[in-house]
Amino acid sequence: MRKIHNAYADIAEYHCFGCSPTNPIGLRLDFWEDGEWIYAKWTPEKWYEGYLNMLHGGIQATLLDEIADWALVVKLGTSGVTKNLNITYVKPVFMNQGEVTIRAKIVKQEGNSAMTYAELMDKEGSIRSHAEIEYFTFPPEIAKRKYNFPDHENFFKH
Repeated sequence: MRKIHNAYADIAEYHCFGCSPTNPIGLRLDFWEDGEWIYAKWTPEKWYEGYLNMLHGGIQATLLDEIADWALVVKLGTSGVTKNLNITYVKPVFMNQGEVTIRAKIVKQEGNSAMTYAELMDKEGSIRSHAEIEYFTFPPEIAKRKYNFPDHENFFKH
């Protein structure tokens, strides 16, 4: 398993809700690559609760969208924006059961469209929610120029 460096965090004024390590209200995700999958582990905190002791569904959607976007970053060497997110909530994610794992992979890429599959699992590996997410991807030169996408190799520095 290979650790992914968050090269966006090297940019001043970076406050992504999903992955900025300095956003005090964000999810502050870290990422790893293992084969075709991109992984993150995350521990729910009380302020992300929906119903009593249950992780809010919108936060689950955000986690799935974030991990899938990082699959684009790592596997395609560019960024994109969410075009369509189809999520299935399988079982509740209980706040008091600790760390969850999220993972995503690219399923298909065609032109400027990429399809991903992402899942959120409890500590026993049981899938709690999963999503198919389609992204509009940018050519790398546009991602760099307009959206501050770092050089792809910066995501793999130690």
